[in-house]
Amino acid sequence: MKKIISLLTVAIITLNSCSSFIEEENLSTVDADAVYKTAAGFESLVNANYSQLREIYGSEPWLFVAGTDLYAEGKNLEPIAISQYKLLSPSSPNVGYLYTEGFKAIQKANTGLYYSDLTATSSTLNARKGELKFLRANAYFLLVQTYGGVPIIKDYNPNPVLSFDRNSAEEVYNFIETELVSALALLPTGSYTGRVNKRAALDLLAKVYLTRGYESFAKSTDFANAASYADQAIAGQALVASNNTWMPDKDMNAETIFSVQFDPSSVTADPQKSGNAQGSYFSAYLGGAEVAGKAPYKAGTLLPTQFAISLYDQGDTRWENTFMNEIYEVYYDYYDATKKPTAKVRSFFAPKWFTAADKTAYEANLTATGRKATSYKYFAYGTYAANATIADYSGIPIRKFDDPKAPFATSSSSPRVSTRDFIVSRLSDTYLIAAEAYFKLNDQTTALARLNAVRTRSSATPATALTIDYILDERARELMGEYSRWFDLKRTGKLVERASLHHYRINANGGASSFIGTGGALKILRPIPQDVIDLNQNKNFPQNPGY
Repeated sequence: MKKIISLLTVAIITLNSCSSFIEEENLSTVDADAVYKTAAGFESLVNANYSQLREIYGSEPWLFVAGTDLYAEGKNLEPIAISQYKLLSPSSPNVGYLYTEGFKAIQKANTGLYYSDLTATSSTLNARKGELKFLRANAYFLLVQTYGGVPIIKDYNPNPVLSFDRNSAEEVYNFIETELVSALALLPTGSYTGRVNKRAALDLLAKVYLTRGYESFAKSTDFANAASYADQAIAGQALVASNNTWMPDKDMNAETIFSVQFDPSSVTADPQKSGNAQGSYFSAYLGGAEVAGKAPYKAGTLLPTQFAISLYDQGDTRWENTFMNEIYEVYYDYYDATKKPTAKVRSFFAPKWFTAADKTAYEANLTATGRKATSYKYFAYGTYAANATIADYSGIPIRKFDDPKAPFATSSSSPRVSTRDFIVSRLSDTYLIAAEAYFKLNDQTTALARLNAVRTRSSATPATALTIDYILDERARELMGEYSRWFDLKRTGKLVERASLHHYRINANGGASSFIGTGGALKILRPIPQDVIDLNQNKNFPQNPGY
């Protein structure tokens, strides 16, 4: 909490054009007030807000994805309070991470907006104000989904503030809505280059309206607004047929709506702790250089559940675009066009449609082409999900976030090695947001059209009828490993049901009863961190139900 309520020290950083790197420049000996009133100084202050996104999304994944139906503990331990709701309390490890980093982002945005009224005018000033409003709204949206009502802080505080009131979730949503509508009037149109634009604000507004639409304080227009803003963000753009937008070096593709920018030049100070950790958690290969027959240690932290693996049908190109179901002796040979055709296979994870005849034919081909490694092992369907993973290479990796150019993490405690961008919003997600909004409006025809645009792109059989469970399944297939699943289940009221059914550790611990807190209150919200409550001089700041 001290980090939140004390005077914010804003790092001066420079965003190089629209490339994916941010370099830090220490200007601690310069009077900040004087610098920020110049056009160049204010620009660097805005860029500091973008840098904070790396801390929100680049490090800990737990509050975004743990404790759901799709991911569970594999070989490495997870924080059990968050991943299993076991003894979850306000003092549990990792509970406060998003709270702290979210309010850092809010304070930085408040600082930027304060100086936006004092700085020299420029041709980009209005756009930068819109960017700051978006970034502040985005931080509040993450917080209100995770913790419920939180303090609304709109002012720049040059001195420590020691007492806060807790606003209601309804008030926070209203503030987010106002901020984003205001940002829309300021932000530019045009292609995405790394900075927030009007399309990103449209996309976020659609998600905000959709999420509020499920709340007890929803407005009657929320689902209609969600559908409208999602369609405006889509703007008639079709998804690229058969295009795997997740291959390395494709982060800034035509379907990217908003992302967190990373680049090797910007993490040189500590390449083990300042990059993007997404790949390490979902497909971690740690320690040493890759050599044939001795690939690095596989962490296997957030591994797909059997339910997650079961969601893909034959012909759906997302199976191989999402998972590395064929692992080579040298893992990253997969991304080397010259080595891949002759690379030896050490592991194969059979999809659910693989028959005994398919296995025989596959292994005969490996032998005939000399690609069968001495250490080759075949994993039959049903034997390689999170609950079956007890050794290196026995669990199927989610490869969407692989970074062949990154150094290997030296340990599971320093996994932030990737310099690929972190994709926050992309076009297929927006199609699925639109589908869900139209479904809630009882417009099955339009909902199917939006959802089937995603399925058709992946050569999957079009859906003929929708339920909220089918929409959640489709979101799982399309967005596997992306940081939205806990929010999806919480929004739709499916968190307890689905986590209890499909998360093997939660199921073993009694299913839904794992979510029950003191007095029988469901722990649907994460707890307000205990240090936040302890350090707040306002002792009437309430905790969430169940804690």
